[in-house]
Amino acid sequence: MPLIVRMPDNGAMTTFADTPELRKLALEALLASNSVEKVALTQFLHGRAATVLIAPSVRYHAPDGVPGCPPRPALRSHLDVPKRSPFTTDGLAALLHAVTHIEFNAINLALDAIWRFDGMPENYYTDWLTVAAEEAQHFSLLSAHLQSMGYDYGDFPAHTGLWDMTEKTKSDVLARMALVPRTLEARGLDATPPMQAKLRKVGSPDALRAVEILDVILRDEIGHVAIGNHWYRYLCAQRGLDPVVHYAVLAQQYSAPRIKGPLNLDARRKAGFDAAELALLDA
Repeated sequence: MPLIVRMPDNGAMTTFADTPELRKLALEALLASNSVEKVALTQFLHGRAATVLIAPSVRYHAPDGVPGCPPRPALRSHLDVPKRSPFTTDGLAALLHAVTHIEFNAINLALDAIWRFDGMPENYYTDWLTVAAEEAQHFSLLSAHLQSMGYDYGDFPAHTGLWDMTEKTKSDVLARMALVPRTLEARGLDATPPMQAKLRKVGSPDALRAVEILDVILRDEIGHVAIGNHWYRYLCAQRGLDPVVHYAVLAQQYSAPRIKGPLNLDARRKAGFDAAELALLDA
């Protein structure tokens, strides 16, 4: 029997493939180009996680169109995305749109981590499905808030930094775990508190609602980075590698962005960074 999902906005029906296999269904959700459909499929799959099969040994090949993205927003280099003051209505919306876009990409990277890498333990796949569902919730919260302000996802240009590294690391799950969740996503742990402080200075109801949403995101992102740390260390142990030493090798090999302070040391500790790593990063 195919899996049929009702879209929450208009009641339309969409259908997963006939084979209820987790990794294959994650790929289908990744290919969805409509953001509402992607969120619905991801959350539906998470709700059915206990009833679908996992085939860790199956190797899937990427079809065209990965990841599925809507025609808007226009995607540009991060250097070409204009900065605006959050003390204006448009500027606040642009800032929240940038975070919304990060969360949209985070759904895609979690789904990609599920379907792309075979040979991992089954709880690796369910871990990343939980991440995908929580990222979908974050995207929904932010896009609904944008709509309450009179804007929509796609109204501002956006950059592709998070997905760019996802694409670079598609051939090695160890590099993916090192450089996406525990590098790029971990930067969000550092960036969120200063962003919240700036929004509190703005002080408008829209800004303060954004602070509340960012509280939810920060709480969940600690768990997401912890999942990345867990599987990075698992893979290092499997391959006989020192996690701290090999991270420096991977960061150089893949031209990972340099970590900039100040670091949210408390959040990073909760996410599983050990004292040796934090000392190097803080230096």
